[in-house]
Amino acid sequence: MILVIGVNFVLWGTIGLLRVLEEGWTRRRPSRRGDVASRVGVTDVAVLMAAHNEETVIADSLEAIAKLVPRNQIHVVSDGSTDRTVALARAAGAAVIETAGNVGKASALREAIERFELVDRFTAVLLLDADTRVDPGYVAAALPQFDDPRIVAVAGAVRSHWDRHRLSMVGRIVSCHRQRIYTLTQRLMKIGQTWRFTNATQIVPGFASMYRTSVLPEIEMDPPGLVIEDFNMTFEVYRKRLGKVAFTLDSVAVTQDPDNLRDYIRQTRRWALGLWQTVRRHRPRPSLFTAMVTLLLLELLTSSLLFVLLPILLIVVGLPQLFPPVLNPPLFAAVHSVLAAHLSPASLLVGLFGPDLLLTCVVAAVERRAWILAYWLAFPLLRILDAALALYTVPLAWVRSSGRWTSPARRSIDAPFPAEGLRAAGSDDEQGSALTA
Repeated sequence: MILVIGVNFVLWGTIGLLRVLEEGWTRRRPSRRGDVASRVGVTDVAVLMAAHNEETVIADSLEAIAKLVPRNQIHVVSDGSTDRTVALARAAGAAVIETAGNVGKASALREAIERFELVDRFTAVLLLDADTRVDPGYVAAALPQFDDPRIVAVAGAVRSHWDRHRLSMVGRIVSCHRQRIYTLTQRLMKIGQTWRFTNATQIVPGFASMYRTSVLPEIEMDPPGLVIEDFNMTFEVYRKRLGKVAFTLDSVAVTQDPDNLRDYIRQTRRWALGLWQTVRRHRPRPSLFTAMVTLLLLELLTSSLLFVLLPILLIVVGLPQLFPPVLNPPLFAAVHSVLAAHLSPASLLVGLFGPDLLLTCVVAAVERRAWILAYWLAFPLLRILDAALALYTVPLAWVRSSGRWTSPARRSIDAPFPAEGLRAAGSDDEQGSALTA
């Protein structure tokens, strides 16, 4: 159970439940505050989208955000695009600039912030990926978080776009696998990690997140050698003690996950590498944030190693039951004897697939996506793949990256924003039942 569910989920899920109970009690008590901080309004928010060859999806994403923020506040930086990205962005009414070449997402964002003078013109900036469509209630739910002057960033809640008619079988499995991760991470970790008493989350995801512009000059967005920017920006916030990070399950954005195994491996490897590179760059200092990251990395390493070894354990323990002659080599027989005294194929399979199926059932119920259950047998295999990529990228953290990027293959979206299950969760009053699940 610990291997499958994880110590971090148990710890932060418990803290998140305490947060829900505390905030529920606070809402029921009469307020004694004499003054209320002035709200950040929609006119105070700039939208900044970095794009590299995103002609398939950028028009739809811009139309979605244009329903929430005036078009003259939407900015696009094309990072060396060679397709129609620039023309489509300009046709959508966004202010558009182009970099001299493919300089990488982090460098493109930094250049755009400077050239558009966003720090001087706006109070907050929404960083948005080109394949991301925001929920109609995203901005309304995120902006009140800035009423607390200590909040310098707001992390959005992610949801995987589902279109079974356009997705391949691999794409459906990946989408359901990712949605399961998103649901569990946001409910069982993110809520607890962003409580005001225990504010220490490892990432403000770059797909749709908001920053107070006053802290951007203090954040080194594009240090040399990093493959992605969002881990580094979050570490910068905590290391430099710039403020706290807020998170609300009501600020939802829908993003596309890879539709083929090659893109999935490349994207997952890039994310894992970005984490290790960021950890390498930021030396540990005594703090709650350092303790949280240390626990996360220890569990990532140990669980990844165990998942990678799992197929080998199954072969050593189970193969002799099917083919007894494999016990003839003395070394194999000795190893089998030691392991078989403590493990059996049935215990390994039940111990892995049992808790994993339980998690899948919970996610299917919470997300109202029963079809997730159809792919549950593939999820442990993807977890083994994720574990292998996490271990593979550890030594690569000492190899400098250019930061240049190539997005996974995109899919055009003709349907309107899905009405069913838009929110990654319900209102604050519904968070308790989600955490209980």
